[in-house]
Amino acid sequence: MAVLDRIRTPVEPRRAVGGLGAGLALAALATVVWSGSFVTSRALHDSVPPVQHAFWRWIVAIVALAPFGLRAAWRERALIRRHLGYVTLASLLGVTVYNTLVNQAGLTTSAGNMGMIMAASPVLMALYERLGGARLGARRVTGTLVACAGVVLLVSKGSLSPRFAPGDLWVVAAAVCFGSYSALLRRRPREIGGVAFLFATFVLGALMLLPAYVVSVAVQGGFEVRPGTAGPLLYVGVVSSALAFFAWNKAIALIGAARAGVVYYLQPVCVALLSYAVLGEAMGRMRLVCMALILAGVVLASAARRTPKPR
Repeated sequence: MAVLDRIRTPVEPRRAVGGLGAGLALAALATVVWSGSFVTSRALHDSVPPVQHAFWRWIVAIVALAPFGLRAAWRERALIRRHLGYVTLASLLGVTVYNTLVNQAGLTTSAGNMGMIMAASPVLMALYERLGGARLGARRVTGTLVACAGVVLLVSKGSLSPRFAPGDLWVVAAAVCFGSYSALLRRRPREIGGVAFLFATFVLGALMLLPAYVVSVAVQGGFEVRPGTAGPLLYVGVVSSALAFFAWNKAIALIGAARAGVVYYLQPVCVALLSYAVLGEAMGRMRLVCMALILAGVVLASAARRTPKPR
């Protein structure tokens, strides 16, 4: 609680239209890129252990970001040290735990299901913003509930007594972590630059993951480095981590977690299409219905609210 008290900031006024457009575009970029990471998690489930997948993802991301982030983080080291509690919490949620849970889920559930269930995280983002004093509006709340209904329908498979695969529950835990991380970004101390913050969280997150990585190698053994494993790891490290996290963090700074979360609802649609094209996962009537609900919710919740004309 002490950490959260130090980083609590007042609710900001609504952003200008230009900032809104840039924020939505950056959120969409991150969402589309992250869709591919769910496919890679599923594709590597039988060749790279989940913890090792996550660890090397962040090592690659650190190397990719180092030419820009190392100098920035060193220059702002005093600020990072001053807000170390906040930076550590963000690293734990967004780096150490979140992607590890997604990789673990890939062992027992499909990429399409992972993408669909992760769409529940914007509900938590909106809830955090509402608790922080932000007004969400009836249209955005309704759209969020419609999109969330699509997620519930998918997970339950239309049954009143659903049976969850273990991977589905891992993804639910991942969604909670990601929603909490995204809400926490809204409280990022403004004096810490975006690149410095990102590099610091990558390094701290990888360090916190190191003990689990050592245990995984000792118990499960390493994995074979070949094009089929190195290629996906390069993708998730450079594109899904360094690029997408920078875009997402910037989007939240511009438009807030709740509005960025609305765009995030497009991810399950992208994941479903990619998993169908790349992994050959069946689309199915139920998944199509869920996609329709999610898209309808996104359109409803992201529609600009009309402002009354001055008289």
